[in-house]
Amino acid sequence: MRKFEERRVEAVEEMIVINFAVEGKGDEKMTKIGRTMRLAAKECLIEFLKENKEVFAWNMTDLQGISPDVITLRLNVNPDAKPVKQKKRMFRAERSQAIKEEVEKLLQAKYVRPVQYPELLTNVVLVPKPNKTWRLCIDFTDLNKACPFPLQRINTFVDSTSRCEMLSFLDAYQGGNIPATSQLYVSRPNRPYMEVYIDDMLVKSIKEQDHISDLQKCFQILKSFGLKLNPAKYTFGMRGRKFLRYMISERGIEANPEKISAIMDMPPPHSIKDVQKLAGRLVALNRFISRSADKGLPFFKVLRGAKKFEWTAASQEAFDDLRRYLISPHLLTKPKTEELLYLYLAISESSVSLVLVQQEGKGHHPVYYVSKVLQGAKIRYS
Repeated sequence: MRKFEERRVEAVEEMIVINFAVEGKGDEKMTKIGRTMRLAAKECLIEFLKENKEVFAWNMTDLQGISPDVITLRLNVNPDAKPVKQKKRMFRAERSQAIKEEVEKLLQAKYVRPVQYPELLTNVVLVPKPNKTWRLCIDFTDLNKACPFPLQRINTFVDSTSRCEMLSFLDAYQGGNIPATSQLYVSRPNRPYMEVYIDDMLVKSIKEQDHISDLQKCFQILKSFGLKLNPAKYTFGMRGRKFLRYMISERGIEANPEKISAIMDMPPPHSIKDVQKLAGRLVALNRFISRSADKGLPFFKVLRGAKKFEWTAASQEAFDDLRRYLISPHLLTKPKTEELLYLYLAISESSVSLVLVQQEGKGHHPVYYVSKVLQGAKIRYS
């Protein structure tokens, strides 16, 4: 079978590492910046970051918390909700030790304090990190039901971020514990240079020369709230990178190369479970695939006969066609305010598809693809 190696979407940009540590002290205080910045802009950025080192938390002792004078938060709990006492979970010795160490760090930083809630018990959860360490989380499933906090659609953030010449990707230290604070008070409509989604922050500049000014405004906000940046996760002065599962850059919005590779490197399915994986991976790329319902229909037909797996010649042909298509996935553009958009429909006996496009110069560029398989009575709609 032919190898599909003609094209892989690589990382948008390489990075260089800068050490802010004082020479001779032996410690390391690293940060990363984009390699493609102009030399003068790069030097200005490095100098700016050195002048604002207090925004970074190099360890837990650098955390100072948010002063009650700045903001006091209260849980908007449904008055009809009742406290839930979760059954205490047991952990193996290795995980118990990791929990103890993480809690001790939080106590030292005064981010948490001991309390007694006999009627309310919420378990901790350990999530493995890519670097093989543990992330300490809290299972707030029951609390979220009683006190929901709506998150904005990821597509809204992605659309507003593309086509910027310069980007900086930030991460609040222990910010996952204060998502509502971050989104309500850090990201405001009158701050068009920032996007915040839970603990992921992004500073965006339409023009490269405005980026340090935009970073300065962002840092002033962080300082006013006592928020610190996680040095392990931020990158400054980039022209493009992965953000909220998409690749964004001044070119536009691209599919995540990892999700493309998941299909390109996948062998032909040999079981129903394999087809389910393929269908799930296809759904993750729907926004970038024209008439994805038609392209995936042969796979969905296999799933309909879930009791008996049958991978036909038509299924294999559809699989090969899909991978050929993904060799050059479409680049999506950002819709411009008050610009005319065009909607094109494609309707078949089994699906309905549409593409939203925007005219730029003499050409039309896709903004969004949508496709849906028709089932049951809906088949008569076509």
